[in-house]
Amino acid sequence: MIINYSLRIDFVRAKSTKVGFANFPLSCRQNVTSAWSKFVSAKWKEASLKTSTEINSNEGSVCNENLSKGGKSMNIVWHKCSVEKIDRQELLQQRGCVIWITGLSGSGKSTLACALTRALHSRGKLTYVLDGDNIRHGLNSDLTFKPQDRAENIRRIGEVAKLFSDAGVICIASVISPYRKDRDACRSILPDGDFIEVFMDMPLHVCEARDPKGLYKLARAGKIEGFTGVDDPYEAPLNSEIVIQMEGEVCSSPEVMAEKVVCYLDAKGYLQA
Repeated sequence: MIINYSLRIDFVRAKSTKVGFANFPLSCRQNVTSAWSKFVSAKWKEASLKTSTEINSNEGSVCNENLSKGGKSMNIVWHKCSVEKIDRQELLQQRGCVIWITGLSGSGKSTLACALTRALHSRGKLTYVLDGDNIRHGLNSDLTFKPQDRAENIRRIGEVAKLFSDAGVICIASVISPYRKDRDACRSILPDGDFIEVFMDMPLHVCEARDPKGLYKLARAGKIEGFTGVDDPYEAPLNSEIVIQMEGEVCSSPEVMAEKVVCYLDAKGYLQA
């Protein structure tokens, strides 16, 4: 596309050297220079605006075919790169996915996430853990624990996890994520099979007895409002890919729980490209 436009500025040059620019007093010359700069700047803006208008009117119909809307963002275009997910997976010799560990506070989500990333790392697999508390130290530090902020917290984590998965990384998200619709929304933005939900199905009384952060005690004392499992609901998953439960009154070791997830990944082909 070639854009042609001209800026025509007509002025009359003084004929007499006695009234020429060089013979003006310094203060007068400064005023003339300032006025001239403003005049030229205004003309350039006028020409640029005219050019922009012509482009929009003449070629807008062509450009708009490639423009789309993303959320509240208008007129954006998705740029595709020649190196795609399949290429990155081939390089890493694994398939990118999201392992979403959900459950009550104290159910063992972070413990499993750390054991799992260690087990996969020992097999030469690239992983990254998105821990709910860690994310709130940075990316989501502006969010509270009100329902709408909790939903936004999960949405952001889901989008970040999706990027890791697209990079070919096995992303392990460890978050309470109490609301079913928010977890389902995260699942919906990933290709089929790439969202692997792990439900830490531990009884409330067990989680409360552990209370590693002392949060249940604070919630029972009324010092924390909207605490999941106490005065805010936890909506248990209905069809998780993996469910971790106690065996009688005994909890499996972190290594045993991690191996259960590793076996699932291996069987589904995620540990090879």
